[in-house]
Amino acid sequence: MQLAVNFAWLEATMLAGVRMIAFLVIAPPFSYNGFPMRIKGMLAIALAMVVAPRVTPGYAPLDTGPFLLALVAQVVIGGVLGFLVYLVFAAIQSAGALIDLFAGFSMAQAFDPGSFLNGAQFTRLMHLVALALLFTSGGAEMIIGGLVRTFDALPVTGMLDMTDPGAALVGGVTQMFLASVQIAGPILLVLFLADVGLALLTRVAPQMNAFQLGFPLKILITLLLASVVFLALPRIVAALVDDALALMGVSG
Repeated sequence: MQLAVNFAWLEATMLAGVRMIAFLVIAPPFSYNGFPMRIKGMLAIALAMVVAPRVTPGYAPLDTGPFLLALVAQVVIGGVLGFLVYLVFAAIQSAGALIDLFAGFSMAQAFDPGSFLNGAQFTRLMHLVALALLFTSGGAEMIIGGLVRTFDALPVTGMLDMTDPGAALVGGVTQMFLASVQIAGPILLVLFLADVGLALLTRVAPQMNAFQLGFPLKILITLLLASVVFLALPRIVAALVDDALALMGVSG
């Protein structure tokens, strides 16, 4: 009994799987350590099988050297695309870090081994809520769909043009800082006004030492206004998904 092996199909699917696994290890929400590495590998293999009809037409088997170079190229492409998605969603973590800093929660920082995130309460809470919203709103499926469509622009034998990712990285970092300020802006503004009010009160009545009331007052204000941010998070996550797809070079 003889089995015919289609080496062209096997090589193309393997290269697609390498790009998939490099992307899934870095890009949220799949990068979360709560998902075992073997699950990510199985998902990458399954996705590679799905995109096989897209990447195998016209593919010719490569020699050992070019094939190894193609493997490295797919790792780079998947890693860069995953990092671009990570940059977009880092805005939510940065917004939580800003809230912790202005509200005084940053003194109680802790390391989260699940996400390799070092932050206080709002940093970790907003990160977990964003991950949950990505799955419940279908954002994770849209990100995977965008990754699949990248094979049209960047075939498995192609190489990434480093000028475009460089510009995308600069734009992604700028967008991350801008989005984090916009997300945390309402709370930061109220906390700033609270500090100004306490300063004026201390100026008028120094014997009251109003700044002693600052920590509990700012914590109370933050907890009361946090609902505004969390109510807006579904729309924020949806907008960030569109931004991530745009940075990947595909449309939603």
